[in-house]
Amino acid sequence: MRKEYDFSKGKRGALISSTGKTRITIYLDDEILAYFREQAETAGMGYQTLINEALKQYIQSPSERSLTQSDLRRILREELSVRRSLCCSEE
Repeated sequence: MRKEYDFSKGKRGALISSTGKTRITIYLDDEILAYFREQAETAGMGYQTLINEALKQYIQSPSERSLTQSDLRRILREELSVRRSLCCSEE
């Protein structure tokens, strides 16, 4: 091997083909992220995959679309509260 290589005439290689997904930056409530991370660890998969699946389920069930953002937050907080009380009462 050489000590140094000259990349001045180098060219970019082909880009990796798209997988049908787009990288985004999104802000989520801490409780939401914690919930999905916990569920992902239990399921042995990535939390981003679980969030993606939850969003897919939401858009594929039109009858459930009447939920507002505040309704969804309320439901998630209730579910998290129940899970916390079950978790803490077992100790």
